[in-house]
Amino acid sequence: MTGTPIIGNRALRHLWLWTNGLAEVGTGRPDVMALIRQIGFLQIDTIRNVTRAHNHILWSRNPNYREGMLWPLLGRDLFEHFTHDASLIPMEVLPHWGGQFARMGQKAQGEWYRSGLGQVEIAAVRARIEAEGPLSTHAFDTKATSREMWARPPHKKALDQMWYAGDLATCRRENFVKYYDLGARVFPSQLRGECDDAASIDALCDSALDRLSVATCGEVQRFWAAMGAGDARGWVARRQPVEVQVTDAEGTVRPALAAPDIEDRLAALPTPTSRLRILNPFDPAVRDRARLKRLFGFEYVNEMFVPADRRRWGYYVYPLLEGDRFVGRTELKADRKAGWLRVTGLWPEPGVRWGARRTARLEAELDRLARMIGVSCVEWQVGPPA
Repeated sequence: MTGTPIIGNRALRHLWLWTNGLAEVGTGRPDVMALIRQIGFLQIDTIRNVTRAHNHILWSRNPNYREGMLWPLLGRDLFEHFTHDASLIPMEVLPHWGGQFARMGQKAQGEWYRSGLGQVEIAAVRARIEAEGPLSTHAFDTKATSREMWARPPHKKALDQMWYAGDLATCRRENFVKYYDLGARVFPSQLRGECDDAASIDALCDSALDRLSVATCGEVQRFWAAMGAGDARGWVARRQPVEVQVTDAEGTVRPALAAPDIEDRLAALPTPTSRLRILNPFDPAVRDRARLKRLFGFEYVNEMFVPADRRRWGYYVYPLLEGDRFVGRTELKADRKAGWLRVTGLWPEPGVRWGARRTARLEAELDRLARMIGVSCVEWQVGPPA
């Protein structure tokens, strides 16, 4: 690549959607591992507003995905640990994850995670798992001493301390309940060897840039959230990735780093599908809100934990992607027992005309989402914009 090329904003948006598996519509039976490897890892979340985030993220890439296809892979092809949040990570990343086990294990010894149990009691929790096999938090009976939202009983904090350090691992989930087993029994022995810290950092940063296509050093660092800023700068010095300039949504040109095959990626870029997509708030395409605004000019704020009277939109609001731009957001609710999916809010982006064709596209996506969660009725509590 001669000189420092400038990548225009439209090409940059197309590149980001293609990188995230959103440029085209998946067909056939989903290859769940291929989908997760493409985006790097899969964030999991407890909230089931319509469907849990991990299911929605996979469904957005292949509408034939159904709940239940994911969990058989845990402990075999995937391990669970913490990136920026709880995530399912391809098992082949494990050899490079020792630094994160150490970092998170040390953090878990800090005040926020401290269990309040003595070392003998913590050892007894571990000994039960070693002797009895996988156990969930429900197998223990210590009680939380606080009624705060995130309060955890001492045994749960002790379990998580060992889980963050990699001494314990998630072997399975049942109805989303985590079962802990010894890491030595979950992590394949051939993948648990020692790995040079710099080599692991380089491997993680290389894979992050591969899944970002174009990024700043800080975005590479934050992708796995498994290293410090100095580590990422060291990677840049050692690997010397391709330098480019990128054009943001406002026309400002900024320096960035690019994947080694960036020329080939740009040459082969498909035009994104015109299908209107309902994306999850935790989708990797929108997870980095600052990057989202720079690339698409779309401001998104997750208001789940904002008091109701201070929300601009709603509790669980989904970005709406059409082609290569975000055209609005919608608030949805579902009741599986009653059999309905309901639109409780719809906010077009400024300057977006919302006519019958766009409404039809949204209705088609709502019908697909309803089929995925097994309900038969889509209701509108609010009508489409005039």
